[in-house]
Amino acid sequence: MTEALKARDVMNRVVATVQEDWTVHELASFLTEHSITGAPVVNDAGRFVGVVSSTDITDSAAEAGSMVENLQNPERDLAGVEQELSEDDLHQMHIEDGSLLVRDIMTPTVYTIPGSTPVAKIAQTMISGRVHRLLVTENKRVVGIITTLDMLNLLVHKDESEPSRKPLRRRRRKRQSPR
Repeated sequence: MTEALKARDVMNRVVATVQEDWTVHELASFLTEHSITGAPVVNDAGRFVGVVSSTDITDSAAEAGSMVENLQNPERDLAGVEQELSEDDLHQMHIEDGSLLVRDIMTPTVYTIPGSTPVAKIAQTMISGRVHRLLVTENKRVVGIITTLDMLNLLVHKDESEPSRKPLRRRRRKRQSPR
């Protein structure tokens, strides 16, 4: 069944975007409120100019030495932190440089694929480009987005005629109380 599916069949039609002139604080709040780990970035004219993720927030803060984390394990490796950060973690993270903007930390590359792209090609593109989000285009217009979560959802529901479109709720990790 998945061999016949195309990007237009599995994409999310609502593309949550962030502005390049938002502060990192605004970005963190937006990601938390929408329960997502990243989003495409647009400029004042509405053009897509990049992609930003929670990993970009932690990487930039760690590079600048301006991050203070109130997390349980301060020796945590930042590699792959995007998958590990919970909503609570983003709320607890404090970036001391309030002037840092999305344009300062985003990846200035936007990966796009046509709506007719087969899912196998989508997976290959995500793997080879090491990207978690692809914008879907039709007639040079963005019509949707596909994330790695969408691809995993497709894999889990491969025997169903339609991939699940239920919104996923993140499980909150139980915090251990300090001793």
